[in-house]
Amino acid sequence: MNTLQQQYNEKIRNELKTALGAKNIMEVPQLKKIVVNMGVRDAVMDKKNIERATGVLATITGQKPRVAKARKSIAGFKLREGDAIGLTVTLRGDRMYAFFDKLVSIVLPRLRDFHGVKQTSFDPQGNYTLGMAEYAVFPEIDPAEGAEKMQGLEISLVTSAANKEGGYALLKALGMPFEH
Repeated sequence: MNTLQQQYNEKIRNELKTALGAKNIMEVPQLKKIVVNMGVRDAVMDKKNIERATGVLATITGQKPRVAKARKSIAGFKLREGDAIGLTVTLRGDRMYAFFDKLVSIVLPRLRDFHGVKQTSFDPQGNYTLGMAEYAVFPEIDPAEGAEKMQGLEISLVTSAANKEGGYALLKALGMPFEH
């Protein structure tokens, strides 16, 4: 079991229960899953781009990504239904907590001019979405290794919170660096 997960179960959960005024421990919000999405640039033109991005995303998350296919054809983008256009990974359990810990303690501080993540990226259900312009800030990626096509990625933190305030309290307690 991950140390962040242990901290949540032993200490953070009880603190959140009193802070949020929950009557039952099961009402306390928790991190359910982390979904990492990557749209692959020029995937239709060169099929090798999907393979490269698959390797990169598997290295970052520790899990093989699922290929997302186009749901409908768009002539203007030379896109046909069923073409591979992106990748997605869903992390749960130990991998999820390990990824979150790495994101908060290593990746976000490595961003240039980082002053915290925005508090406005919560949806009404208390889930948080974070976009990154490039994946080179992850420690597994060697920038000198000639990553010729830098891709952006989107990280969605799905919580069991009922609202934005519960999601904010959970992520703040887990160590997410929000801007002031």
